[in-house]
Amino acid sequence: MPRVLALAAAAALLLFGHSADHQPLRAERVGEGPVKVLVVGSIHGNETAGRAVISRLRRATPPAGVELWLVDTVNPDGVLRGTRQNARGVDLNRNFGRRWAGGGRTFDTYFPGRRAFSEPESRAARRLVRRLHPAVTVWYHQHMRLVNLSDGVDRRVVRAYARRVGLPARQLPRYHGTATGWQNHTFPGTSAFVVELPAGHLSPAAAKRHEKAVLAAGKAAAAERSSAAEGRAAAAPPRPRIVWRRIPFGATRRAQTRAYAKRHYGTSTDRLQPKVIVEHYTVSSTFSSAWNTFASNAPDVELHERPGVCSHFIVDKDGTIYQLVSLRYICRHTVGLNDRAIGIEHVGYSDAEILGRPKQLRASLRLTRWLQARYGIRTKDVIGHSESLSSPYHHERVARLRTQTHGDWTHADMRRYRAKL
Repeated sequence: MPRVLALAAAAALLLFGHSADHQPLRAERVGEGPVKVLVVGSIHGNETAGRAVISRLRRATPPAGVELWLVDTVNPDGVLRGTRQNARGVDLNRNFGRRWAGGGRTFDTYFPGRRAFSEPESRAARRLVRRLHPAVTVWYHQHMRLVNLSDGVDRRVVRAYARRVGLPARQLPRYHGTATGWQNHTFPGTSAFVVELPAGHLSPAAAKRHEKAVLAAGKAAAAERSSAAEGRAAAAPPRPRIVWRRIPFGATRRAQTRAYAKRHYGTSTDRLQPKVIVEHYTVSSTFSSAWNTFASNAPDVELHERPGVCSHFIVDKDGTIYQLVSLRYICRHTVGLNDRAIGIEHVGYSDAEILGRPKQLRASLRLTRWLQARYGIRTKDVIGHSESLSSPYHHERVARLRTQTHGDWTHADMRRYRAKL
């Protein structure tokens, strides 16, 4: 089955993949807001008590600013068979890419698969987490009766959840290839943790306690986000002087962008979700030549696709900052990151050339700092084009392009650049 990550017509249901036996994997949205909370009812087919919490959360009213994403199970094949493993005999919670370790045979209790992310369910979960970037993720398991203090998690979140549901907060061994281990390592600053429910069915009273604990975790994350945003606003760098030189970006180009996003990312949208800033240079000597290239909307010489290549900003040699495209829209500048990345081009032929121009460099740094503050982008997520494959936000559906990158703004030069931010 093709890999998918597409919104259903109702806009509240996300089909994010299929199981090994081709059953759909769906996430349901409840509420709307900038803070995402992902809740997974089961990952093991014989540990399904968490689905009672999912059922309650479907009818809940999330706190202001919180958006719940509810997954009944990421292992529907195992649920049908009553097995811990999926239909191919793999323990999905040993199949994720953080500290994965091989060994064993199919349907062994903890068989991790032949390689990390070998299973369609774990790959689908990876796509879902990358799309949502949830502030909090709760994975329900059974039957150890505890809330796990996972590595990398905000322990205040875990302890608060544990208090609300009357379970101890304890640290389990560092198992290989777990979903929470991968999430907390890949997305620092977020909290993914396991709740080990008692054996058997969850009572209505217990399900209600867990529902309230999820909502409280979401409310706390929203409050922390609001406080952080106020702090950023107080210390935010000023907006640099930006000169608009719009390129044509009308209905036709936006339709081409939606088609491109569908082919490469599985989502039919032209809207940008900024998580990364990518620095480029134009391989030209003038702003006008770069502008003409981006404005032409010609099929690019490398991939022969439309929309043509473009960038949100160009920083000229004299330090003038030009904006070409609204930050609402995706620009094609970096394979695997276009839907997540703001593109900044610099007039010039090399990193060293730009680093050696004080006016151009100062303007570039002012622009980047302002964009970081506006969108909450970490300095580690300000990258050169050559670093695109190392970004945790990189994703690409077209197999031949999954290792495609460029040589501009090398890692060594970007280390110098990031040190100045």
